[in-house]
Amino acid sequence: MAEWQDTMEFLVRTRERALLGYAYVVCGDATQAQDLVQDALVKTFSRGRTVPQAKAEAYVRRTIATLYVDQYRRQQRWRRVQHLFRDPDVLPAPSHFLDLSADVATAMAALPPRVRACVVLRYFDDLTVPDIARQLSIAPGSVKRYLWEGLRALELRLGTLDDAEHATVDVLDVTDARERKHR
Repeated sequence: MAEWQDTMEFLVRTRERALLGYAYVVCGDATQAQDLVQDALVKTFSRGRTVPQAKAEAYVRRTIATLYVDQYRRQQRWRRVQHLFRDPDVLPAPSHFLDLSADVATAMAALPPRVRACVVLRYFDDLTVPDIARQLSIAPGSVKRYLWEGLRALELRLGTLDDAEHATVDVLDVTDARERKHR
């Protein structure tokens, strides 16, 4: 077996649940999470790429986030023109998040994709603002804005968080200090 096949097999065998959980946090839908993980694995290991086993999960996680944002963009473009191709009577009913028992999942599902991706990368993956900006190919200022919008939206839906004030200070002040240090 090729090295890339061994790496992918090891990753699927040992980290599949973690990847599915990560994808679920990103998209908020179990079926879509499975599709994202599968697509990310195919994209990461296609064409016989050699990915170091130590970094394989990080590559796949980054690909999951990128695929989700790209998929959302395509859906938005399609929504702007779909009325030109379909009969208005045949349009599907909007789908709603089925399991409303998880308040956090509901609140995360209400966030726009970019904001959700930034919040997940910051608080789930514990990435810095510059790292998030590089991963999503956006400006660090945009990441800060998305994080601020995400925290405010989550606070409105979930109520005031005990450490929300500290989290906002951490995101904005610590990141600015890191950026000045790296200049």
